Amino acid sequence: MSNPTKQDIVDSVPQRGFFGHPRGLFTLFFTEFWERFSYYGMRAILIYYMYYEVSKGGLGLDQTMATAIMSIYGSLVYMSGIIGGWLADRVLGPSRSVFYGGILIMFGHIVLAFPGGATMLFTSMALIVLGTGLLKPNVSTIVGEMYSEEDARRDSGFSIFYMGINLGGFIAPLIVGTVGTEYNFHLGFGLAAIGMLIGLIVFMLTRKKSLGLAGMIVPNPMDKDERRKVTKLLIIGAIVVAILLTVAISLGWLTLKTFVLVVAVLGVLIPICYFVVMYRSPKTNDVERSRLTAYIPLFIAAVMFWSIQEQTSTVLALFADQRTQLQFIGIPISPTWFQSLNPLFIIILAPVFAWFWMKLGDRQPTIPHKFAIGLLFAGLSFLVILLPVYFSGENELVSPLWLVLSYFIIVIGELCLSPVGLSATTKLAPAAFSAQTMSLWFLSNAAAQAINAVLTTLYNKDSELLYFGTIGGVSIVLGIILFLMGPKIQSYMKGIK
Repeated sequence: MSNPTKQDIVDSVPQRGFFGHPRGLFTLFFTEFWERFSYYGMRAILIYYMYYEVSKGGLGLDQTMATAIMSIYGSLVYMSGIIGGWLADRVLGPSRSVFYGGILIMFGHIVLAFPGGATMLFTSMALIVLGTGLLKPNVSTIVGEMYSEEDARRDSGFSIFYMGINLGGFIAPLIVGTVGTEYNFHLGFGLAAIGMLIGLIVFMLTRKKSLGLAGMIVPNPMDKDERRKVTKLLIIGAIVVAILLTVAISLGWLTLKTFVLVVAVLGVLIPICYFVVMYRSPKTNDVERSRLTAYIPLFIAAVMFWSIQEQTSTVLALFADQRTQLQFIGIPISPTWFQSLNPLFIIILAPVFAWFWMKLGDRQPTIPHKFAIGLLFAGLSFLVILLPVYFSGENELVSPLWLVLSYFIIVIGELCLSPVGLSATTKLAPAAFSAQTMSLWFLSNAAAQAINAVLTTLYNKDSELLYFGTIGGVSIVLGIILFLMGPKIQSYMKGIK
């Protein structure tokens, strides 16, 4: 029997049942809601768990090393999506990938729910990195499979789905963050595990009746010869890696600092290799090469933007904990609560931006100009922090409203750049590399956090003015350059608007 067509898959999904959308959207909405609850809940307390003193329930790691580990963790999460996408396409299919990914994530949080020092920390991170790589890209794939390409509800369905992501990200720091910092870190990690367990239960109980064939088909399965070849390569690769690790550890070469440096270098090299392979491929025609050329400055801009945005869980988390008044109109504030601001502002502002771009129609800025505006706001979000730092001095705590303003500004930049970047990636991708180009877009975040692993180690109380001023200034300068280059970049897009 031949594989079902795209239309067969769509026809197998009950098309009504969740706000006028396919019933399966309920399943995927709540699966991703709870997965994001677990991820952002853990992320909200992780840096504090690493550098807080042992007497406060933390690991007592050096603060600069804690920020580097956080950045490397974030980078590896985005890199792992490449492996997860490949496994879904060739071996497991999206649905099984989501399920196995959820199990790995849950066990990752369970590991941290028990005291065990740095060993448990890195074991947990490895499980969550692998699990997120399997789950995150593939749950979005299943959403797409429920709709035909002509279905007018498709964009609206994705908007509802992304609302689930941001709701999970908003609630998690408030609940997990408060429990983790005020009571017990391990209890907080346990709540994250429970969140992922609920997501898995929802997925398993509703999958059969609501998703039909969506996510069940392996798009490009390997034949016996390919499977044999891949298995052989994996075994050889595992042996080589084991030998290299054994030698590196015995000679004292593999330290935490060298591992951070290796991942930082890989985070930059992998996207470069992607670009070179796609550009030089005989499957890429001249028009597509021109569009790839236009994509390069957009990719660099995205790396700069995400470098600032992702510091909300590292440098700005430190700033919230150490330099901010954790009380507002007499109400005590947990430093983790600030990490709820990004998803909250996205929930509020995303519909406004969608309406605004629609209202402007053909008068809206070009893709490069929207990216430039995103960079300008990203830089401004860091420069805003300079004002209270400059006027209050090193030893005074600043009003929490300054951090709220910084988060608000970066979200405006994110809404100018992130959705536009996803859309531009699908439009500018060479036909033969459409899936890989989408992976490349997510690698812009991986590269940014890999760079942050080195960059954030430069932050301390003495370097605040220089740190925020330099990074914010560089982002604004890049934004101005990109704005001036906009018409030239647009010409390389060959008709894409």
